[in-house]
Amino acid sequence: MGKLLNFLKERWGIILGTAVVTLVITFGIIGGEMYFSSTGFCLSCHSMSYVHEELEKSSHYGALGADPECQDCHLPPQFLKRVESHVVDGIRALIGELRHDLSTKEGFDEFRAEYAHNARINIRKWDSSPCRTCHKASKPSSDEAAREHKKMETENKSCIDCHQNLVHEEVPEEDIVEGMKQGKIVVKEEEEKEEK
Repeated sequence: MGKLLNFLKERWGIILGTAVVTLVITFGIIGGEMYFSSTGFCLSCHSMSYVHEELEKSSHYGALGADPECQDCHLPPQFLKRVESHVVDGIRALIGELRHDLSTKEGFDEFRAEYAHNARINIRKWDSSPCRTCHKASKPSSDEAAREHKKMETENKSCIDCHQNLVHEEVPEEDIVEGMKQGKIVVKEEEEKEEK
């Protein structure tokens, strides 16, 4: 016990300094994640105002008294994956803002399909966890829907594979899994034509 006390007495400054630095870094990361996840931060880019207006007009907004924010659908629920998403997708979004003129809705619409594709890929990678966070006990309204939902258990399907264009302006629906394999947008109609 005496050796431990001597060790602590001799190095109390280093121990205290390390603890303070660790706390500052931890709170900095948590605070940064909260800030970068806020709808206010998303709306600091003018181009996001268009999609936010679409959200406010959608059936998801105000449903059951909830007003979802950008993070609710566009970020995974797990903290470390959220931080990773901020880095990867944040850099991609910043490059898009710098490379393209997104100051008008028309300018944004030129790249809408690409942005939707990136969002769908993320949601698919996360096994639609943002969807499942709110829709925990989904009860399909028809027999056909119930059969399709059953496929999620047996055929490696995810919510986003079928439920696209629910909130934002419509873009062509994709075969997301095939698009991930090919590294490009694979529109469902094109794939169905090729099969025939």
